[in-house]
Amino acid sequence: MIEVRFFATLREGRGKISEIPAEEVSSAGDILRRFDIPTEEVSILLINGFHSKPEDAVKDGDIISLFPPVGGG
Repeated sequence: MIEVRFFATLREGRGKISEIPAEEVSSAGDILRRFDIPTEEVSILLINGFHSKPEDAVKDGDIISLFPPVGGG
């Protein structure tokens, strides 16, 4: 299983955490597509706590964290 953690506005309609079978995806981009999240809506993508890109591979046991752009001032 791959655990996907959603933060801030990315939780809307998705909840905080989802699990998906590892054999159904091969990259972080596959996960974004599975949850209908455009790449531009993700500011920070972490795989096991490390900054990553949508084309980076994922494997069984990975934890993917997705953060939207943050505004404020």
